[in-house]
Amino acid sequence: MGEEIVNKVEQSGLITINLEDYYEKGDRVLIDIQSQLFQGMILREKEFREYIKNENWESFKDKFVAITCSTDAIIPTWAYMLLAIHLQPFAKKIVFGTLEQLEADIFREKLKNISLENFRDARVVIKGCSNLPVPTSAYLELTALLRPIAKSIMYGEPCSTVPLFKRK
Repeated sequence: MGEEIVNKVEQSGLITINLEDYYEKGDRVLIDIQSQLFQGMILREKEFREYIKNENWESFKDKFVAITCSTDAIIPTWAYMLLAIHLQPFAKKIVFGTLEQLEADIFREKLKNISLENFRDARVVIKGCSNLPVPTSAYLELTALLRPIAKSIMYGEPCSTVPLFKRK
């Protein structure tokens, strides 16, 4: 008979947080006002309002939407506001910015709602590799939330971690 295999990682008392668990499922969509500009530079109110009137806003139902302008044009604030007014009844979330900023905002919202008491005085490993798009900002946000309460914070996998913080 061989010796019993002991899972030392399991016995270590480490708590692993996988940020993929906080990934909000749903389509991400970018609306780029650039496509509505006259000669790629000027937003004409009449034409923009026509675009607003003819767009199928229901196609954005339950989607996460980022609104931006990818060209160096001056867009009046009311144009973004008008888009938000028409998207709001359908979209799950609307932000001004890129898809990356949208993703960061979705994670920020999810992380501010986690129960931190589960991690008080704990040895925490923030899992590194992910199959879903987890923005770097989510790792920073989580680290900032954990630092005041965790005993230690590490990054990576429980079998191979990079130590980041240890309370004295």
